[in-house]
Amino acid sequence: MIVNYQYRLYPESLQKIELNSWLRIARYWYNWQLGSRFYWWQNNRSPINACPLICPLSELQDKPNTYSQKRLLKEFKKELLLVGYSGELLDFKKLPSQTLQDVSYRVDKAFNRFIVGDKNGKRSGKPRFKNQSRYRTLKIEGQGQALTIERVEKNYIFISISKLKGWLKVKLHRPLPQGSIIKNALITKKADGWYISFCLEDKTIPEFNRNEVIPTWGNTLGMDAVLHEEDYLATSDGDKLPALKSFRKSQKRLAEVSSKKAAKHKGTKARRKLAKRESREHQRIARSRKDHAYKTAHKLIRTGKKVFVHEKLNLQGLSKRNSAKQDKKGNYLPNGQSAKSGLNKSWQDAAFGQFFNTLQYIAEKAGCKVIAVNPAYTSQILSYRDEFVFTDCSIREYFDEEIALLVDRDINAGIKCDSFSSNRDTGGKLASVR
Repeated sequence: MIVNYQYRLYPESLQKIELNSWLRIARYWYNWQLGSRFYWWQNNRSPINACPLICPLSELQDKPNTYSQKRLLKEFKKELLLVGYSGELLDFKKLPSQTLQDVSYRVDKAFNRFIVGDKNGKRSGKPRFKNQSRYRTLKIEGQGQALTIERVEKNYIFISISKLKGWLKVKLHRPLPQGSIIKNALITKKADGWYISFCLEDKTIPEFNRNEVIPTWGNTLGMDAVLHEEDYLATSDGDKLPALKSFRKSQKRLAEVSSKKAAKHKGTKARRKLAKRESREHQRIARSRKDHAYKTAHKLIRTGKKVFVHEKLNLQGLSKRNSAKQDKKGNYLPNGQSAKSGLNKSWQDAAFGQFFNTLQYIAEKAGCKVIAVNPAYTSQILSYRDEFVFTDCSIREYFDEEIALLVDRDINAGIKCDSFSSNRDTGGKLASVR
């Protein structure tokens, strides 16, 4: 199975300078290729609703692709490249050839998602030209090609990378799996230093087959995304897991740093220092959110269940702004966006999309399956009787006088998700957890 392990990297001063120059060259190569594709896109098309039947067209150019642009590297490597707007001299021979080729693949992927779309036909926005803060990662080919493990100590390993002088020191906060093969490595410059992510082929973890796991009452756990007060998730076993709210806890401190940075002039040393503080705040928020996702996922896996069912939430739609309302005179009317903005912030702070991806990754390593079901009416209908009860978000509990049962809204929704994975009666399970 393919797994990813990230470690802290401790390059020497000269190695930091060299890695920064590598990032500069890779960034220039990325932007140059993207600009070439935009030039082709603008000069080789004409809108069908604006062009007359007979119109002069310039000679069509060949469409740039990954291979045609990679072939240009031979010309770029012949001599130093002068950057016109900065006067820099870039030496493309400094970088490993596979790293430069990976930049071409990144450009091709970004541009095709803008023009064609992904495998589902969904198009992305127009790709951006990368600046120093947006291009921070270099891909190095795996063990035996551009990367070699030179020495192994108790808590450290020393690796050598093609065309980089010296050995890079990597701190192992957890050991590498025995017998694993390094497929490739990603060197990333973050706000607090350098990191390396190893893509490993770990043969001790068997390949996961989803069809081998069949949902039953005993091995299935339904989940509901609560987002109410201090609750994060509600499970069909009657448990409620707490929320973290990492951004809510840090937004005041982040706002103070951001306002100070905005008051400084661009390009000054004071603004750069405040920008680094701001990036560290964002890093702390992201790390605490990721840590919470992994801890919550491991807690669910330790329940011993084999199937985990959650709602397939449209997170982009849930955090969308309300449509504007206007009267007959064109004046804007209240549309509830003030209250919706707080809800949007809570959805984004909860990061359920990141959590469900993390849960699927952890579950597949453990031989478990994660199923996303249609969320329609899961939070409104009683799980053991098709009756709309929780029609308002303020209704958190319901007492069923007929069977003398107190039903919690969120746990009921978790059991309803569980039942949606296969057609099963839910009355017995709800009674067992209340």
